[in-house]
Amino acid sequence: MASPSFELQVAIVTRLKAAAAVTAFVGVRVYDSVPENPTFPYITVGEGDETSDDADCVDGFEISLDIDVWSRAQGFPEAKKISDEIRKALKSPELTIPTNALVDFRHRQTRFLRDPDGLTSHAVMTFEGFAEQP
Repeated sequence: MASPSFELQVAIVTRLKAAAAVTAFVGVRVYDSVPENPTFPYITVGEGDETSDDADCVDGFEISLDIDVWSRAQGFPEAKKISDEIRKALKSPELTIPTNALVDFRHRQTRFLRDPDGLTSHAVMTFEGFAEQP
């Protein structure tokens, strides 16, 4: 049985690498582990958690997952444009995962930050979902 959060991560990466509006900005630079000296801009599938939320006869999981956008363009416009395309790509059509049932998945918030290096704009997008294991 596969972890619901693992299946969701695979579905997200697959969707982002196939979304023309996203790849127009980042190509296929969607990472779990960032290579040394990466080309900007790029996306990382970041921190997340999976919390058990069982009910009668149902093994349920609340999943929270961050997707990060990293840009070296002047200011925040590029990071904001990329994060909007990510949100749209993950919104429709609905994501599916192969073994578990993804009952709900939604964008909760996006925060825009300036990294301490003074060069990098950073968008942190938080998504939440609920999955059931058969």
